[in-house]
Amino acid sequence: MSVVYRDIPKEGLSRNEFEEELHKIGEERYHDKHPFHHMLHGGKCNKGQVQAWVLNRYCYQSAIPRKDANILAKTTDRELRREWRHRIEDHDGSETAPGGIERWMVLAEGVGLDRDYVMSTRGALPATRFACEAYVNFTRNMPLLDAIASSLTELFAPKIHKERIAGLLGNYDFANEQTLSYFKKRLDQAPRDVKFGLEYVLREADNGEKQRRVMDAVFFKTDMLWAQLDALYFAYVEPGFVPPGAFVPDDRK
Repeated sequence: MSVVYRDIPKEGLSRNEFEEELHKIGEERYHDKHPFHHMLHGGKCNKGQVQAWVLNRYCYQSAIPRKDANILAKTTDRELRREWRHRIEDHDGSETAPGGIERWMVLAEGVGLDRDYVMSTRGALPATRFACEAYVNFTRNMPLLDAIASSLTELFAPKIHKERIAGLLGNYDFANEQTLSYFKKRLDQAPRDVKFGLEYVLREADNGEKQRRVMDAVFFKTDMLWAQLDALYFAYVEPGFVPPGAFVPDDRK
């Protein structure tokens, strides 16, 4: 079912109106408004809660190059593939440069987690794994426009990265230039990526039906990000019920 803020005429909104609607989604639904993030950025999380966030977020980090591979496989446009494929290298890295996943592992080790345990995802919450696989499946099963549109939450990412860097550096002993290198790198990468993705969507969504699909894809992505934090809050904050097999912090064993 389509969930949109306003009626979109058959011919579609103007380019500026449509872009405003996309930004409105972030203003109202992005996960920087979740109470777990307020705890994290405000220095209110204990060590175990930070570890749980880092461990579970790895599931999302490792899903990103997989969803980007799905998008590459959908297009016959060589120029689009050439532009999009650097995203996979940004996260997987190359022979000469570490990628985002490796930088995330530096953070994981910095908060006291075992690298192999994190990468196995054995300790991740069931809801986290489900949400991340839903994202991969979305980009596999939906049309190219919808799949690309689901990445537009990058519009809202630089703000949360800046808040996170400041909050972590100001409140946690583990935070330093090295452990937070993932977020600092994304301050450069995310604007570049979203510039291309936004231009593609604004150009290709040239009628009301396509614009509704784009908005629904962004709704889906914001819901997926929010659901991961819901799971973390339920398991590690309130009521604090950790599902069987999921990570249990040392102070709760």
